[in-house]
Amino acid sequence: MRFLPAPWRWNFISKTGKLKECVFCNALKLPDDESLICFRGKQYFVILNKFPYSTGHLMIVPFEHLSSPNQISPGDSTEMWDLMNRSLTILKEKFNPGGFNVGMNIGKCAGAGVKDHFHLHIVPRWEGDANFMAVTGNTKVLSYSIDEVLKTLRKEFNP
Repeated sequence: MRFLPAPWRWNFISKTGKLKECVFCNALKLPDDESLICFRGKQYFVILNKFPYSTGHLMIVPFEHLSSPNQISPGDSTEMWDLMNRSLTILKEKFNPGGFNVGMNIGKCAGAGVKDHFHLHIVPRWEGDANFMAVTGNTKVLSYSIDEVLKTLRKEFNP
């Protein structure tokens, strides 16, 4: 088996075990510009991933600190689903990706970087976005600055 390194994520991964507080709960206490929060709904918020796999990688996170979506009622999942669809629409219109990866990693052995506060990832994808630069050039190529993505998404979520 071969592994593809992602060294740009080390800064985040190396701190997760040392953090005294959940990164999402902490983000809620910070100003939105600092936390990268794009939108605050009733029960969920939309936040950009600080260490994205690709441009526009965002997450939908419940305000409540819960480890799994099976801890919410079916009615409470409606807002998360609506925010997912809204996010897909906004990302498609503003950044024109060819597709998306959408999903959750529930629990440490499933790859959850934040294992105690579940969240839904939305990762825009483009043809050829998984190229050689990260491996051979030790460089991650993002088409837009995170500040520009944040500004664009906030404008669309909060017209």
